[in-house]
Amino acid sequence: MRTFLLILLLALPIQAAEVRVSAAASLTDAVTEIAARYEKKSGETIVLNFGASSTLATQIVNGAPVDLFISADEAQMNRVPTIVRVPLLSNRLAIVGMALLVAQRIAIANPEAVPAGVYAKQWLQKRGLWSVVESKLIPCENVRAALAAVEAGNADSAIVYITDFPRGQVIPDGPRIIYPAAVLRGAENVKGARRFLDFLRSRDAGAIFRRYGFLTK
Repeated sequence: MRTFLLILLLALPIQAAEVRVSAAASLTDAVTEIAARYEKKSGETIVLNFGASSTLATQIVNGAPVDLFISADEAQMNRVPTIVRVPLLSNRLAIVGMALLVAQRIAIANPEAVPAGVYAKQWLQKRGLWSVVESKLIPCENVRAALAAVEAGNADSAIVYITDFPRGQVIPDGPRIIYPAAVLRGAENVKGARRFLDFLRSRDAGAIFRRYGFLTK
């Protein structure tokens, strides 16, 4: 009986460990597609969690089980302990809806914490517009929520990433936007996270990122 059980156990497929990935909300569509392609190719399972980079970083600092983190800025990545860290992508800001000086309600991601909002505030201050529009601003949980506010008619315009709304008006002198990716110190599946990070930097993944409007290295 023991021999039979041993043979049975050896015949069962070994369950590959999951790779838990937390990524900025603006990456939702692109990374979901890339992860699906990677799972089909590798047989590994990628578990995705999207949100504002500031929220994700806080979750990680507070002990959330995450193997790989992709942030929409360097500042949030600086908050978490990493093993391997690389600059993965870049992006651009865009205006959706009415011109900012005409709009009465302007949606942006939280300018005090969320990268898209921080970038937007930097640009508005650079142009001398922050004091002009500050009273019109509607802070949102993340950049996707800012776009949704315009689409629902709750805001006249929004400052988002061009990857969230390709028909938006690109801000030509916007800030330099870098998305770093990192395998986290304390990750339970370091090897799996490294493999997926390598795939994110591959030619196949790069083509998908560019199709969604990201700029790759």
